[in-house]
Amino acid sequence: QVHVMESGGGLVQAGGSLRLTCEVSGRIANTFSRNTMAWYRQASGKQRELVASITSGSDIRYADSVKGRFTISRDRAKNAVHLQMNSLKPEDTAIYVCTIVVGAQYWGQGTQVTVSS
Repeated sequence: QVHVMESGGGLVQAGGSLRLTCEVSGRIANTFSRNTMAWYRQASGKQRELVASITSGSDIRYADSVKGRFTISRDRAKNAVHLQMNSLKPEDTAIYVCTIVVGAQYWGQGTQVTVSS
């Protein structure tokens, strides 16, 4: 069994901050030395897009729309990945979904982020 669980979403005003956490449990929980984790988001009526990713070697990529505002980081002690989101904008409103790739790819259920203007 593999469990990918996101938390930290919510409602925030424009300019505010949120910190999302993705925790992995189960048989792949201790594979941080050889996996890639990422955050995607899907806004209503739009396609899913990559927000940020981090490899086992800590190579990081960001979508252009979040560069300078979002930071992805690993928490190896907790088998988790965080997404610190600052200077949030209404266009950041979406369901944020975490994924881990280690051989196969596993997805969480997502957490809603709503940014009011």
